Amino acid sequence: MAVASSSTVSNLTQRRPLLSLKDSGAPNRRLNSLRLPPRSCTPLARFNVDSRFVVSLRRHSHDDGIGRYKFRRNKDNARRPGASKIVERGNETSGTRNCISCCLNQKRGRSSIKRFTPRFIFDKSALRLSKNEHDDKVVKHAPIVCATVGPDEPHAANTAWSDGILEKQDLDISYPEFGRAELEAFLSSELPSHPKLYRGQLKNGLRYLILPNKVPPNRFEAHMEVHVGSIDEEDDEQGIAHMIEHVAFLGSKKREKLLGTGARSNAYTDFHHTVFHIHSPTSTKDSDGDLLPSVLDALNEIAFHPKFLASRVEKERRAILSELQMMNTIEYRVDCQLLQHLHSENKLSRRFPIGLEEQIKKWDADKIRKFHERWYFPANATLYIVGDIDNIAKTVNQIEAVFSETGVENEAVSTPNPSAFGAMASFLVPKISVGLTGSLSNERSNSVDQSKIIKKERHAIRPPVKHNWSLPGSNVYTNPPQIFQHELLQNFSINMFCKIPVNKVRTFSDLRNVLMKRIFLSALHFRINTRYKSSNPPFTSIELDHSDSGREGCTVTTLTVTAEPKNWQSAIKVAVQEVRRLKEFGVTKGELTRYMDALLKDSEHLAAMIDNVSSVDNLDFIMESDALGHTVMDQRQGHESLVAVAGTVTLEEVNSIGAEVLEFISDYGKPTAPLPAAIVACVPKKAHIDGLGETEFKITASEIITAIEAGLDEPIEAEPELEVPKELISSSQIAELRMQQKPSFIPLNPETSVTKFHDKETGITQCRLSNGIPVNYKISKSENKAGVMRLIVGGGRAAESPDSQGAVVVGVRTLSEGGRVGSFSREQVELFCVNHLINCSLESTEEFIAMEFRFTLRDNGMRAAFQLLHMVLEHSVWLEDAFDRAKQLYMSYYRSIPKSLERSTAHKLMLAMLNGDERFVEPSPKSLQNLTLQTVKNAVMNQFVGNNMEVSLVGDFSEEEVESSILDYLGTVTATTNSERAPPSVPIVFRTSPSELQFQQVFLKDTDERACAYISGPAPNRWGVTVDGLELLETVSHISRTDATTPVNDAFDNDIEKGLQRKLRSHPLFFGITMGLLAEIINSRLFTSVRDSLGLTYDVSFEVSLFDRLKLGWYVISVTSTPGKVYKAVDACKNVLRGLHSNKIAQRELDRVKCKTYSSYET
Repeated sequence: MAVASSSTVSNLTQRRPLLSLKDSGAPNRRLNSLRLPPRSCTPLARFNVDSRFVVSLRRHSHDDGIGRYKFRRNKDNARRPGASKIVERGNETSGTRNCISCCLNQKRGRSSIKRFTPRFIFDKSALRLSKNEHDDKVVKHAPIVCATVGPDEPHAANTAWSDGILEKQDLDISYPEFGRAELEAFLSSELPSHPKLYRGQLKNGLRYLILPNKVPPNRFEAHMEVHVGSIDEEDDEQGIAHMIEHVAFLGSKKREKLLGTGARSNAYTDFHHTVFHIHSPTSTKDSDGDLLPSVLDALNEIAFHPKFLASRVEKERRAILSELQMMNTIEYRVDCQLLQHLHSENKLSRRFPIGLEEQIKKWDADKIRKFHERWYFPANATLYIVGDIDNIAKTVNQIEAVFSETGVENEAVSTPNPSAFGAMASFLVPKISVGLTGSLSNERSNSVDQSKIIKKERHAIRPPVKHNWSLPGSNVYTNPPQIFQHELLQNFSINMFCKIPVNKVRTFSDLRNVLMKRIFLSALHFRINTRYKSSNPPFTSIELDHSDSGREGCTVTTLTVTAEPKNWQSAIKVAVQEVRRLKEFGVTKGELTRYMDALLKDSEHLAAMIDNVSSVDNLDFIMESDALGHTVMDQRQGHESLVAVAGTVTLEEVNSIGAEVLEFISDYGKPTAPLPAAIVACVPKKAHIDGLGETEFKITASEIITAIEAGLDEPIEAEPELEVPKELISSSQIAELRMQQKPSFIPLNPETSVTKFHDKETGITQCRLSNGIPVNYKISKSENKAGVMRLIVGGGRAAESPDSQGAVVVGVRTLSEGGRVGSFSREQVELFCVNHLINCSLESTEEFIAMEFRFTLRDNGMRAAFQLLHMVLEHSVWLEDAFDRAKQLYMSYYRSIPKSLERSTAHKLMLAMLNGDERFVEPSPKSLQNLTLQTVKNAVMNQFVGNNMEVSLVGDFSEEEVESSILDYLGTVTATTNSERAPPSVPIVFRTSPSELQFQQVFLKDTDERACAYISGPAPNRWGVTVDGLELLETVSHISRTDATTPVNDAFDNDIEKGLQRKLRSHPLFFGITMGLLAEIINSRLFTSVRDSLGLTYDVSFEVSLFDRLKLGWYVISVTSTPGKVYKAVDACKNVLRGLHSNKIAQRELDRVKCKTYSSYET
C-alpha cells in the first residue's frame, strides 16, 4: 500500500506577551437546567435536527459551530478558565499517559435551569431540575441523606417522610381543602435526604461520603477533593495549585501501579478545588484482594504525601507552559473576558487556574512544597466513594486504615466534639458528622487516639470572595457595557448578567420555586426557537440561562445573544422584546399545563431509572449538590417531591416568580430594577458585508444601550395559545395505508423462507419489511419504559457529486431549519415532541445520514416516535427560506475558518491529503452558491431508499408492541429502490506521495503566540480494506500460515489453537478492535516520548478513523506546542511511527491496552 503522509504546522504570530489563560475546547455557556438525579439518557423531550459538519480529522458527526461564543459552564468536555484538568490515557511505561488541560467547566460547574429544547436543531443539553442535599444536623447513628442524583432534574423519592407529609400526599393533587396554614407548613417542610448516602469524618478532619451503586458492576469511583484552588493563591503564586495538581498526580508511583489493573485516573483544578479521582475495578483476576485499599493509598500519596522531585517539577513546568499556549483559543479568551467582567469586584476575575507564564517559569520545588503544606491536609479535604460496595463498615475501616494517621500530631490536646464541626464546615461540604447504621458503632469516628488532634481547620466559606449582588438597591453604580473586540472573532455576541446569592434547595417550597422557574424559562426558550426559526431571524441564537455556581459561589442569570455582525442591533431588540413580553404577560395556561406535564413525565421516567444511573453521574451530582448546599435526593425521592409540590403551583405564582428572574432585562434603566452585574459584547474587528467584503466593524457602549432601550420600547402582545396535535397520523389513515401497501415481513434473503431471525446470544431480532427496509430490534430492561430508535441511511457526504459539493450537509440543515412535516407547522411538531417526551436528532456524516429518536413508552411514546419518523420519510417539507438560512450558516462558517488555528490547519491538511476533495471539509462559498433547494432535496432524499436504509431499536417494549409499530409506520413507507434513486459514486483519491503539499505551514495573525501540528495519512476501513482494494486481514493471515513447521507431537494442540485463531480472525469486528489496540499503543508511546521524555508538548494524540462503507480511512497525529518547539515535536512524532518497525510491540504493551479495553467495556 502506498502510504502518503501529510503534516501541517500552524503558527500564530506573536504581537504581545502570551496571556496566561488558555483553552483548546469548545466555547462555554451557562446551562439553563434545574438539575436532578443523573440519568443515562438525554432527559427532555425534543425534536432536534442536527446537520453538522466540521472539518474533522476524527471520524464523527459534524458540528456546525456557527460562531457560537456562548458562556458554557456545565459541560464536562468544554474548556473553561475556571478549571484545569488532567486527562489520563493509558501508558505502557512507568510514566503515565496523561493529558492535562485547563478546563472552564469541570465538575464544579453549575447547577442550572435548562429549557425545553424541542426543535429541529441539534441540541444535546439535558433538561434537569437539580436539587442537592446539605444537612446541618449532627447525627451519630442514622444515615445522613444527601442526594445521589444526576445532573438533570428534580426527582424525588423518599420512604422516610413524616406521617404528616405522607397524609398530605394522599390528598388531591390540587390540594383544594388545604388551608393557607397547612400549605405553608407543608412547603416549609424539609426535603427528604438520600437514604443510601453515608457521611463520616475521621479524627484528623477528613470527611468522607460513601454511596453503594451497582452501575457499572464490580467498579467504583474514588474522588479526593482538596478544598484549595487558584482563588487561594497569593499574587506571586498564580498557577501554583494547578502545578501541584500536575506534579502530585503524575509523580505518584502508587497510582502508576494501578494502571495494569484496568483503573483510570484523572485530576482537575478550579477556583477553589483540586480533585484527584480514580475509576477502578473492585478487584482483579490476578489478585484475590480488594482494590479499594490500593486506590485509597494512591490518593493518600497524591493528595498528602507527594514527592516534589526536581525532575518531575521541570517536566510538568514544560507541559504547563505548552498547555498555556494550547488553551489560549479565541473561545477561551472570550470566556475569560466574561468572567473578568462578571466578577470584576473580586479575585475570581484575576485567578484563573492555569496561572501566569512568567511566574510558572520561576517556582522551584520549595516554593511549591510550601503552598502544599499550607493547604493540603485532611481537614481541608473530602473523600467521595461511589460504586459497587456491599459492606459500608468494611469501607469505613479501610478509609481509617489508610488516612487516620495522616496530618495528625501527637499533642495532648482535647478532641473537638461534633458540634465543633460547624466551625470547620466548608460552604461546599455539609456540616455533618457521620452516622452509619448497621454494624457501625458510635466509636467508629473516634478510633484515632484521643491524644491526637486535627492539625488544621478548613475555611468556613468557599470560595472566599465577596460579590456585588444584582439586587434592587444593593448597587447604585451601573457599569457601562464592556466591549471585547478581536480579529479572530467572526460573529457578534452579547451577554447580560445578573448575579444573586444561591438559594439553597432544602425545603418543598425551594423545590417548588425551582419548578416554577423551569416552566417559565422553558416557555421563553420555546417561543424564541419556534416563532423566529419559522422566518428569517436577525439572530443566530438567543438563550436565557439561570444557573447556580458552586465554583463561583453565586447564582447567575445570563441573556446571551449571538448574531451576524450586520444584524446585531435587530438581534438585541428581538431578545429584549421577547423577554419583556414574557415578563409582562407571563406564560399561558396552555404553556403551564404543557411544560408541567412534560416535567412530571420526565421525572417519572427518571425515577424508574434509579437503578441504572452510573456511579460517576451520581458522584458528580453529589459533589455539585454539596457545593451549592442543596439537599440531595435519589431519583424516586425527587419524583415524589416534585409531584407533591406540582399540585400547589398556580399560574399567577409561576408568572410572578418568573418575572423576578427577568427584571434586570425587562426593567432595564428603571430605578427599581436590579442592575446587571455586567454587560459584555464580544465582537469582530472586521465583518463581511455582501458586495463590500471585509469591512471594519465599529460599535460603542452607547449604541448597545440604545439597542436595548429600543427593544424595550417595541410594542408587545400577549402570546396566543397554540393547537398541539395529539397524533401526526390518525388510526384511520394508518388503516387506509395498510390496505394500500399491505406491509409484511419478508424473507431475510432469497435462499431462505425465514422472515425473522433471533440471535439468542445478543438478543437481537432481525427482519425485513416488504418495502425493503431492514429492521433490527432488541428488548432491553436497562432503561425502564424507555427506548431508542436509529435510522441509518447510507451515503452521507461521500455521495455528493462534483457539481453539488455540500448538497447533503446543507440539505440536512435545511430540514433542520424548516422543521415542518405534512400540514403541521414547526411549532406543532416541536410541541408534539414535548408532549410525548421525544428527543430526535438528525445528523450527516461522511458516509451516513442518521436520525435518532429517544422516547418513553408512557402514553404511546414509541408509536408517537414512529409517527414522526414516518412523516419525515413520507411528508417532509422543504422550504426556500429554510434553505437560504442553511446556506448562510455554512457561508458564515466557512468565512470563520481563517480565524481558527486548529480549523485552518485541519482544513488545509484534509484538502492536501484527499487531493482537494471538498466532501470531507466545509463547503466553499462557490459550491454553496451553485446549490439550489431542489439540488439539496434530491441529494438527501435520493439516499432515503428502502434497501439503503436500516432501522434499529432497543428498548423496554414487548415483541408485539414493536412489531405492530414497525408494520404500521415503517411498513407503510413507499417502497423505493436504488435503481430509481441511484446516487452517483465518485471515487475517493489520496494525493500521491511525495508532493509539494506534503508539508505545509499555516500562519495566522493573532495577538498571542500559539502553535499546533497535524500529521495524517491513509488507513484501512473498519474491516481492513484499503483504498487500493487490498484486504489487510487476509495478508496478515497469509503471513501467519507461512510460519515454521511444528513438531509432530505438538500438531494436535496447534491445530486447536489455529482453529481458535481462525474463528477470532473471522469475526467482523476483529480488525477494528485490533486497530483500536494499535492506536492505544501508539498513543502511549507518543506520550512517553514526545511529552514525558522530550518535553516538547502538553498534549499529543493518535487517532485512526475507520469507516464502515467507504474503502478507506485515515490516521491523524495532533500535537500542540510552542512555535519554537513545534517542528521538533513533529519530527519526534514521526520517529515514534517509524519506530513501530524497529521497536516491535512488546507483550506487556499489548496486555496493558487490552486491560484498558476490557475496562472500557465494563463501564
